[in-house]
Amino acid sequence: MSHPLLTRRHLILSGIAATVVTPAMAQSLPEPEAEAPVRHNLSSFSAQDWRDHFDDLGKAAIVADTTSRALHFWAGDGSDYRIYPTSVPRSDELTKRGYTKIVRKRVGPDWTPTASQKERFGWTYMPPGPDNPLGTHAMYLSWPAYLIHGTHDTRKIGRQSSDGCIGLYNHMIEALYQIAPIGTQVRIV
Repeated sequence: MSHPLLTRRHLILSGIAATVVTPAMAQSLPEPEAEAPVRHNLSSFSAQDWRDHFDDLGKAAIVADTTSRALHFWAGDGSDYRIYPTSVPRSDELTKRGYTKIVRKRVGPDWTPTASQKERFGWTYMPPGPDNPLGTHAMYLSWPAYLIHGTHDTRKIGRQSSDGCIGLYNHMIEALYQIAPIGTQVRIV
Protein backbone atom coordinates (compact mmCIF):
# COMPACT_ATOMS: atom_id res chain seq x y z
CA MET A 1 0.00 0.00 0.00
CA SER A 2 1.45 3.40 -0.94
CA HIS A 3 1.59 6.30 1.53
CA PRO A 4 0.48 9.74 0.45
CA LEU A 5 3.30 12.30 0.31
CA LEU A 6 1.42 14.79 2.48
CA THR A 7 -0.42 13.49 5.49
CA ARG A 8 -2.22 15.20 8.29
CA ARG A 9 0.76 14.45 10.55
CA HIS A 10 3.12 16.18 8.09
CA LEU A 11 0.91 19.28 8.05
CA ILE A 12 0.80 19.47 11.85
CA LEU A 13 4.56 18.95 12.20
CA SER A 14 5.36 21.53 9.51
CA GLY A 15 3.04 24.04 11.22
CA ILE A 16 4.82 23.51 14.55
CA ALA A 17 8.21 23.88 12.88
CA ALA A 18 7.16 27.10 11.19
CA THR A 19 5.89 28.46 14.49
CA VAL A 20 9.23 27.77 16.16
CA VAL A 21 11.57 28.72 13.31
CA THR A 22 9.91 31.90 11.99
CA PRO A 23 10.28 34.01 15.20
CA ALA A 24 13.92 32.93 15.51
CA MET A 25 14.58 33.97 11.92
CA ALA A 26 12.79 37.28 12.43
CA GLN A 27 14.91 38.05 15.49
CA SER A 28 18.09 37.55 13.50
CA LEU A 29 17.08 40.01 10.75
CA PRO A 30 18.60 43.48 11.11
CA GLU A 31 16.20 46.26 12.09
CA PRO A 32 15.51 48.70 9.25
CA GLU A 33 16.76 52.19 9.96
CA ALA A 34 13.75 54.49 10.11
CA GLU A 35 12.40 57.35 12.11
CA ALA A 36 9.84 56.61 14.80
CA PRO A 37 6.45 56.51 13.06
CA VAL A 38 3.89 59.18 13.76
CA ARG A 39 0.70 57.46 14.83
CA HIS A 40 -2.51 58.81 13.36
CA ASN A 41 -5.21 57.19 15.43
CA LEU A 42 -6.92 57.59 18.76
CA SER A 43 -4.67 55.05 20.44
CA SER A 44 -1.71 57.40 19.93
CA PHE A 45 -3.28 60.02 22.19
CA SER A 46 -1.82 60.24 25.63
CA ALA A 47 -3.14 62.30 28.49
CA GLN A 48 -1.28 65.49 29.25
CA ASP A 49 -1.04 67.52 32.42
CA TRP A 50 -2.02 71.17 32.12
CA ARG A 51 0.75 72.06 34.61
CA ASP A 52 3.32 71.19 31.92
CA HIS A 53 1.98 74.09 29.83
CA PHE A 54 0.35 76.72 32.07
CA ASP A 55 0.86 78.27 35.52
CA ASP A 56 -2.87 77.98 36.25
CA LEU A 57 -6.02 76.94 34.42
CA GLY A 58 -7.52 80.44 34.30
CA LYS A 59 -10.96 80.40 32.66
CA ALA A 60 -9.98 77.18 30.83
CA ALA A 61 -6.98 75.84 28.92
CA ILE A 62 -6.34 74.20 25.56
CA VAL A 63 -3.19 72.54 24.24
CA ALA A 64 -3.16 71.69 20.53
CA ASP A 65 -0.43 69.11 19.95
CA THR A 66 0.55 69.17 16.27
CA THR A 67 2.67 66.01 16.59
CA SER A 68 -0.01 63.69 17.97
CA ARG A 69 -2.73 65.72 16.22
CA ALA A 70 -4.79 66.04 19.37
CA LEU A 71 -6.42 68.95 21.17
CA HIS A 72 -6.51 68.77 24.99
CA PHE A 73 -9.08 70.81 26.93
CA TRP A 74 -9.23 71.48 30.69
CA ALA A 75 -12.10 73.34 32.39
CA GLY A 76 -11.07 76.26 34.58
CA ASP A 77 -12.03 74.44 37.78
CA GLY A 78 -10.20 71.26 36.73
CA SER A 79 -13.40 69.20 36.69
CA ASP A 80 -13.36 68.39 32.98
CA TYR A 81 -10.57 67.09 30.74
CA ARG A 82 -11.20 66.11 27.12
CA ILE A 83 -9.12 65.05 24.13
CA TYR A 84 -10.20 65.64 20.53
CA PRO A 85 -8.58 64.43 17.27
CA THR A 86 -7.58 67.31 15.00
CA SER A 87 -6.25 68.33 11.65
CA VAL A 88 -3.06 70.37 11.81
CA PRO A 89 -1.14 72.68 9.46
CA ARG A 90 0.39 71.16 6.32
CA SER A 91 3.92 72.30 7.09
CA ASP A 92 6.11 73.85 9.77
CA GLU A 93 6.07 77.14 7.82
CA LEU A 94 2.28 77.32 8.30
CA THR A 95 2.40 76.24 11.96
CA LYS A 96 2.44 79.01 14.50
CA ARG A 97 3.49 77.74 17.92
CA GLY A 98 3.23 79.41 21.28
CA TYR A 99 0.67 80.94 23.60
CA THR A 100 -2.53 82.70 22.55
CA LYS A 101 -6.16 82.77 23.68
CA ILE A 102 -9.70 82.59 22.35
CA VAL A 103 -10.86 86.14 21.64
CA ARG A 104 -14.08 85.55 19.68
CA LYS A 105 -16.47 82.69 18.87
CA ARG A 106 -18.97 82.26 16.07
CA VAL A 107 -21.65 79.75 15.09
CA GLY A 108 -21.99 79.52 11.30
CA PRO A 109 -18.78 81.39 10.49
CA ASP A 110 -18.12 82.90 7.11
CA TRP A 111 -14.62 82.65 5.69
CA THR A 112 -12.37 85.13 3.95
CA PRO A 113 -9.06 83.68 2.74
CA THR A 114 -5.81 85.45 3.57
CA ALA A 115 -3.98 87.37 0.85
CA SER A 116 -1.49 84.51 0.40
CA GLN A 117 -4.33 81.96 0.09
CA LYS A 118 -5.99 84.13 -2.58
CA GLU A 119 -2.68 84.38 -4.43
CA ARG A 120 -1.73 80.69 -4.14
CA PHE A 121 -5.12 79.06 -4.64
CA GLY A 122 -7.43 81.72 -6.05
CA TRP A 123 -9.82 81.21 -3.14
CA THR A 124 -12.57 83.74 -2.50
CA TYR A 125 -15.01 84.65 0.26
CA MET A 126 -17.23 81.78 1.46
CA PRO A 127 -20.53 82.32 3.33
CA PRO A 128 -21.65 79.86 6.03
CA GLY A 129 -22.76 76.51 4.66
CA PRO A 130 -21.66 73.00 3.73
CA ASP A 131 -18.82 74.18 1.46
CA ASN A 132 -17.32 76.53 4.04
CA PRO A 133 -13.92 75.24 5.25
CA LEU A 134 -14.59 76.52 8.80
CA GLY A 135 -17.41 74.06 9.38
CA THR A 136 -20.23 74.88 11.75
CA HIS A 137 -18.37 76.66 14.60
CA ALA A 138 -15.20 78.72 14.90
CA MET A 139 -13.15 80.05 17.80
CA TYR A 140 -10.83 82.88 16.80
CA LEU A 141 -7.42 83.20 18.45
CA SER A 142 -5.56 86.41 19.32
CA TRP A 143 -3.24 85.67 16.38
CA PRO A 144 -4.76 87.07 13.18
CA ALA A 145 -6.06 84.39 10.75
CA TYR A 146 -5.54 81.47 13.19
CA LEU A 147 -8.61 79.61 14.44
CA ILE A 148 -9.86 76.44 16.04
CA HIS A 149 -12.81 75.42 13.86
CA GLY A 150 -14.89 72.59 12.50
CA THR A 151 -14.74 71.01 9.08
CA HIS A 152 -17.25 69.44 6.75
CA ASP A 153 -14.42 67.42 5.16
CA THR A 154 -13.93 64.68 7.73
CA ARG A 155 -10.98 63.23 5.76
CA LYS A 156 -8.86 66.12 7.04
CA ILE A 157 -8.99 65.08 10.70
CA GLY A 158 -5.83 63.30 11.80
CA ARG A 159 -3.85 64.78 8.92
CA GLN A 160 -1.62 67.70 8.07
CA SER A 161 -4.21 69.44 5.95
CA SER A 162 -4.75 73.03 7.05
CA ASP A 163 -3.18 76.36 6.20
CA GLY A 164 -2.45 77.01 9.87
CA CYS A 165 -5.67 76.37 11.78
CA ILE A 166 -6.60 73.52 14.09
CA GLY A 167 -9.63 71.64 12.74
CA LEU A 168 -12.07 69.33 14.51
CA TYR A 169 -15.06 67.25 13.44
CA ASN A 170 -18.14 69.50 13.44
CA HIS A 171 -19.84 67.66 16.31
CA MET A 172 -16.65 67.94 18.40
CA ILE A 173 -16.08 71.66 17.76
CA GLU A 174 -19.72 72.19 18.72
CA ALA A 175 -19.09 70.45 22.06
CA LEU A 176 -15.83 72.34 22.65
CA TYR A 177 -17.48 75.63 21.65
CA GLN A 178 -20.04 75.14 24.44
CA ILE A 179 -17.44 74.63 27.20
CA ALA A 180 -14.50 76.85 26.13
CA PRO A 181 -15.24 80.46 27.08
CA ILE A 182 -13.76 83.55 25.47
CA GLY A 183 -10.47 84.09 27.29
CA THR A 184 -9.54 80.39 27.29
CA GLN A 185 -5.76 80.21 27.15
CA VAL A 186 -4.38 78.22 24.21
CA ARG A 187 -0.96 76.75 23.56
CA ILE A 188 0.01 75.29 20.19
CA VAL A 189 2.94 72.87 20.43
